Amino acid sequence: MTPLPATQPLVLHSARRFTGTTVVPDAWLRLDDGVVTDVGTGDSWRGLTAGAGAGAGPGSQADVEVLDAAGAYVAPGFVDLHCHGGGGASFEDADISPALRVHRAAGATSLVASLVTNPLPVLEASLRSLGAVRDPMLRGFHLEGPFLATSHCGAHRPDYLVAPTVEAVDRLVEAGGGSLVQVTMAPELDPDLAALRRFVQHGVRVAVGHTAADYEMALRAFDAGASLLTHTFNAMEPLHHRKPGPIAAALDSPHVTLELIADGLHVHDPMVRLAFASAPGRVALITDAMAAAGAGDGPYRIGSLDVLVSDGEARLAGGGSIAGSTLTLDAAVRRAVGAGVGVAEAVAAATVVPARALGLPDYGTTEVGARGGVVVLDEDLKVLRVLS
Repeated sequence: MTPLPATQPLVLHSARRFTGTTVVPDAWLRLDDGVVTDVGTGDSWRGLTAGAGAGAGPGSQADVEVLDAAGAYVAPGFVDLHCHGGGGASFEDADISPALRVHRAAGATSLVASLVTNPLPVLEASLRSLGAVRDPMLRGFHLEGPFLATSHCGAHRPDYLVAPTVEAVDRLVEAGGGSLVQVTMAPELDPDLAALRRFVQHGVRVAVGHTAADYEMALRAFDAGASLLTHTFNAMEPLHHRKPGPIAAALDSPHVTLELIADGLHVHDPMVRLAFASAPGRVALITDAMAAAGAGDGPYRIGSLDVLVSDGEARLAGGGSIAGSTLTLDAAVRRAVGAGVGVAEAVAAATVVPARALGLPDYGTTEVGARGGVVVLDEDLKVLRVLS
């Protein structure tokens, strides 16, 4: 995707800087064009601006903007692995900018745009159209379907669901032109895992989800290269003491990242704590947000299905399945902390963990060389400013 636009160099000081799962007090960092170019603690930042005087030219120390964080938190720009829209727009729409604005304001500087199930030709057309979009937030696209189990389809049209084939994989990858980075699959629809392996060969990350797979089937999928579990606990067989299911398979697979929707609706707080405790450093907070995020209650569409949002809860019209969320990542972090997750661990789940899952080593961090900018958060983890 396109690089971040050039901005004035900036030094942010007197901050509590998140780095991994620790917090550095009285910290500062310098940003140049959205890239962290220097970090330190105390007053050593003053050397970056000292000596500037009249007649200093472009690029000199006089051009460095200085911001006092006054003890606020500074986190990496949030990374959302799974998001369908916001601001009244879905990522299937012609204009996706309202969705990007809503999630950027909530701290997300990197986002994977998710598409719901549609017939294969429609998905190919969407990927070709979206592949032409140039925005620094976009890290690529995620197909949540059509290779899902009808028994766990949630807010996906069951008549559009199909079993995967190698031919279908090649068509979708070709249509994406390199922008397809993730796909959700029910592995039991691909018994020999040929389609799953084909996605992996193309460099597309495979997530197990919307599935009736048992422990053994899910473990086979993870052993074959699947590396994500789509919205853990939702649209899959539950943890059971004699039928452990895909969640236990993910926990037993150290390379797998577990997506989690921490909105108080999709997953109860004790289960949020359980996920973080069971898979330390492997839980990625996601929004799974649909068009209503940041846009209020009312009628909406998700794919070709009608959705009614009431009190922030999105369900298929007529009181049906949960149809995505109205969540933003800053709210997800706060909810996780409220559920009992440590602050640094919750922030890591919205930054370094999803960045690592996407293979983006320079994102989700505030170390020198990090890209994606930073988010300034107050004591209550509310966004004060997004800098990139």
